[in-house]
Order: sequence, then structure tokens, then C-alpha cells
Amino acid sequence: MDGNKAIAISRNKQDRTKKLIEIGIVSSLVIIFAVILPIILPAFRLRLLGRFLSLAIVALGIDLIWGYTGLLSLGHGIFFGLGGYALAMHLKLQLPEGQLPDFFNLYGVKELPWFWQPFNSFPFTLIALFLIPGIVAALLGYLVFRNRIKGVYFSIITQAALLVFFNFFNGQQKLINGTNGLKTDTEKIFDIFVGSSGIQRSVYIVTVIAVVLIFYLCKWLTSGRFGRLLLAIRDDETRVRFSGYDPTGYKVLVFAVSGAIAGLAGALYTVQTGIITPSVMNVAFSIEMVIWVAVGGRGTLIGAIIGTLIVRLAQTFLSERFPEVWLFFQGALFLIVVTVLPEGLVGWWREFAWQKVRSLFGKKQVVTYPSIDQDLAVQREKQQFEDAD
Repeated sequence: MDGNKAIAISRNKQDRTKKLIEIGIVSSLVIIFAVILPIILPAFRLRLLGRFLSLAIVALGIDLIWGYTGLLSLGHGIFFGLGGYALAMHLKLQLPEGQLPDFFNLYGVKELPWFWQPFNSFPFTLIALFLIPGIVAALLGYLVFRNRIKGVYFSIITQAALLVFFNFFNGQQKLINGTNGLKTDTEKIFDIFVGSSGIQRSVYIVTVIAVVLIFYLCKWLTSGRFGRLLLAIRDDETRVRFSGYDPTGYKVLVFAVSGAIAGLAGALYTVQTGIITPSVMNVAFSIEMVIWVAVGGRGTLIGAIIGTLIVRLAQTFLSERFPEVWLFFQGALFLIVVTVLPEGLVGWWREFAWQKVRSLFGKKQVVTYPSIDQDLAVQREKQQFEDAD
């Protein structure tokens, strides 16, 4: 019994140490991104980094459903766009009473459409940019999951839904300015121009905080009993059903949460880009979101952030200096990840690189069962041998 207590105490100490290390790393990164980089980087580069961080948020949502639940969505541009349009509509309405957004005059619209009117309210808009994408995701998920559609068929359906939304938004010239989209740079929020350096810096700080909060939300969802159930659905959904659980409700819930996360990302991206158009709902952009997660390492969360930043920074660097090379690089990157690094950069680091680093400074690790030393039965037996000696 004393041995078991010692093992439990040791395990608790290890967990506390890991948590303290994680808190220290996250705090350091927040200081770097929220305090140091705004001082070092020029306004244009800081705004660009803010866009990348907002894209990292939607990557976290994709990792939540793909990496942990096994649902490969190729239509997350729907929810991303809905969040962006929700905030853009609010910004377009920041006009003197009685005036309409300028594009309405081009098409002879004299009255504000009914679905625009609630977006006069900023609190409603904040709720809507989460709620609307979340509800759309939940409805789409329910229609798909109740029929037990999964795998490649689910991916095809999400892509088909994306095409429907893309064509619908493209054709609504009178209602949402169609292909031209909604510009936000010249609009005001709190009587200050959205494109001003002060507002953009504030939005950047909000984006950094949002990345941290969404990261911990996803981490909380993927831990404990709920997280284990998501992994079980990913690995063997049939066995989950035979165990007495109905995966449909869980998949609808996690898909809705992922959609709401994408809506937040779309809103933050729109403010820092200065415009939202139906182009965010095209197929290529949604596939690119999946590539970010694959490059970083699906099922890791932190990999989604790392992959997004690496790919987008590489895209910026190459497109500025070698604009004709970027598409070839993107294709080559995806092929390398699929064939050489199937677990992504984070998976490669955990399974291979970290073991090599540890072997240079200490006892060589057993890579066949890397978690065997953490097994309670093994630790108990080891303790018994030490007590016998």
C-alpha cells in the first residue's frame, strides 16, 4: 500500500510539473505575441500575423473534429464565412439613422432587409457570429449523422454543402453585395475607423487571447470521459454503439462547437482583412485549412496552430519573392506530409526527434512502447523490486 501511495504521489508531482511547464510556455508565448511582437513588427506585418492567428483558430476547430473524432470536413469555409458576414453586417450598419449601406443604392434597395436589422445590436452580433455557424453546423451534422454517413461520404457532403453556400452568396447582389462582398476597413466601431492602427492593434490582442482560450476549450473537450468517447468514435464507432452509446448526439455536438469556433475565426479574420467575400467559401480554401492541420499534426491541437503559422508564413514569403513557386510548394508540402510525415511535425517530434534528443543526454528510451513507464502496474512492480532490494 505504501508503494502504491508513493507511486500516486510521484504521478501527481509529474502532472503538476507538466502543468506548470505548460502554463509557463503558454504565458511566455502570450507575452511574445501580445507584448513584444506589436512593438517590433510594423503595422502591416502585425495585421498579417493577426490574420494567421485567426486562421489558427479555425484550424483548432478542424483538429477537434478530424484529429479527435475522425470527421474530415471539407466545408468549414461555410462556418468561417458566416461568422465573417455576421460581423461585417454589423459594421456596415454603423451609419447615421435612416441611411443604408452604400451598395444598396446601386441595386435600388430602399429599405433595410429584415435579416439585417438585428445586426444593429453589437451584443446580438457577438452572439450571432458563434450561434449562426453553430446552428448551421448542428443541422447539417444531424442530417448526415442520423443516417450514419461517415468517412469519405461525409467529406463529399460537406464539400457539396460548401458549393451550395458559395453559389448562394455569390448570387445575392441586392442583399449582401454578391461577389463584391462587404468592406469593413472604412466602417466605424465605437466611432473609430476599423482600419485605424489603434483598432487593428486591439483586434490583434483579442485574436491572441482568443487563440489561447479556444486552445484550452478544445483541450478540455478532448480530455476526460468526453474526450475518450470522441477517440472511441474515431477508432471504432461500431463498438461504441454496442457499448450502449449513441454517437450521433456526440458528433452533432462536436461538429456544432467546431462550426462556432470557425465563426469566431471568420469574424476576427474579416476585421483584420478589411473585407469579406464569398471567396472564403470556395473549395480550395477549405482544403487548405485541412492541410494546415495535417502539416502540424492532427490530434495534437498545438499542431494545428503550428501548421497554420508555418504554411501561411511560407506562403507569404514565397508569394512575395517567388509568386510562381507557391502552388508547387503547397502541393509538394502536402505530398511530403502524407508520405513521409503522416503524423505531422508535432507527431514526428514526439515519436522520433524528441527520443533522439533525450538519448543524447541520458538513457536510451524504448520506442516500441513509449508509455510503458507510465503504466501504474509497471510502476508498482518496479517499486516492489526496489523495496525488496
